[in-house]
Amino acid sequence: MASCFEVSASVSDEQTESAASQKREERLRKFRELHFRRNEARKLNHKEVVEEDKRLKLPTNWEAKKARLEWELMTDEKKKECAAKGEDYDRVKLLEISAEDAERWERKKKKKNPDPGFSGYAEAQLRQYQRLTKQIKPDMDGYERQREQCGEDFHPTSNSLIHGTHVPSKEGIDRMVEDVEKQIEKRAKYSRRRAYNDDADIDYINERNAKFNKKAERFYGKYTAEIKQNLERGTAV
Repeated sequence: MASCFEVSASVSDEQTESAASQKREERLRKFRELHFRRNEARKLNHKEVVEEDKRLKLPTNWEAKKARLEWELMTDEKKKECAAKGEDYDRVKLLEISAEDAERWERKKKKKNPDPGFSGYAEAQLRQYQRLTKQIKPDMDGYERQREQCGEDFHPTSNSLIHGTHVPSKEGIDRMVEDVEKQIEKRAKYSRRRAYNDDADIDYINERNAKFNKKAERFYGKYTAEIKQNLERGTAV
């Protein structure tokens, strides 16, 4: 009887140890799984922090600029396809849109950068800036190469030392020289300024005041002509 009791007690102890061992293994497995998930979450959080830091360093309107560049590239590819097929891009584009959108696009095209004539140097400079920027064709391949070369310094901060290290390509220099030569040629066709009129009335105190008076006369002269004549004759009330 004693031996049977000892055998049953030994079997019971083995079963208890086996159950405890299984529980311990189960806990270790869950612990390893939680440890693995924690490391994965840490990696994902670090990746998101890096991406967010890159987004914060980008210009505020970067998404709009990127969408604009992608649209321009898609438009250029469509134009090349139409040119290869001998088709008119404007006609093909109009076939893909509704009549209302086509009319609105045509009206917008007519109003796009109109030439109202010379009204001031600031307006002329703005129109020239818009004309020059429209001629710029983005080189996305060169952009990607430069971004890979510069790395984090591609969007410099106050601690970056990238200033002065950029070397323009020969094609870029040739385009700049060609554009400057075109501007010089166009400027040479302008009529020279009118000579100074010694007989004109002196109603200014310096050159800046003379320019201001000319602008005021151009915009408001027809409304103040009668008042000016009365003041000159001394008949003003």
